[in-house]
Amino acid sequence: MNTAVSTAFILAAADVEETTRLFDLDFQLLHDACLMIIAIFVLMLIMGHFLFNPARKFLADRSERIKNDLDTASKEKADALALKEEYEGKIRDIDKEAEEILSDARKRALANEAEIVARAKEEASRIVERANQEAELEKQKVADQVKTEIINIASLMAGKVVSANIDTTIQSSLIDETLKEIGESTWLS
Repeated sequence: MNTAVSTAFILAAADVEETTRLFDLDFQLLHDACLMIIAIFVLMLIMGHFLFNPARKFLADRSERIKNDLDTASKEKADALALKEEYEGKIRDIDKEAEEILSDARKRALANEAEIVARAKEEASRIVERANQEAELEKQKVADQVKTEIINIASLMAGKVVSANIDTTIQSSLIDETLKEIGESTWLS
């Protein structure tokens, strides 16, 4: 019986031992778990060195590149705005300059117009003066022709007087009549 009791006692002790372990944790399981944790830790270090560090470096480089691109874009935008302001200023200056050029051209055109009008007036006065001189010369020429005609008529009359032996009273009356017919103003001018 001893064997039966001892077998029952061993079985009872095994039941007690099984019931006292929590989640079936024994030394081998804890040892395996620790080795597994150490292996995972070593694996994480190796992966961190060969996989995570390049990925972190890639992400850091990418974020730096994006930051540089954003900085460059903001600088270029500021430069573009400055150029836009400069060109708008130039356009305003060009408008002002164009207005000044047009104003200057108008002033020069008015000055040229006044000069042309003054020259035309001078030319017109010269033409009128020349026409007056020519008219005066024509008048003088006509007066000379009239005098020549009067002299011719007078000599014809004188020839008639001499040929007719007219006395001096008849001769004086003929000269007076001729002068009256021709006109005293023509003879005097």
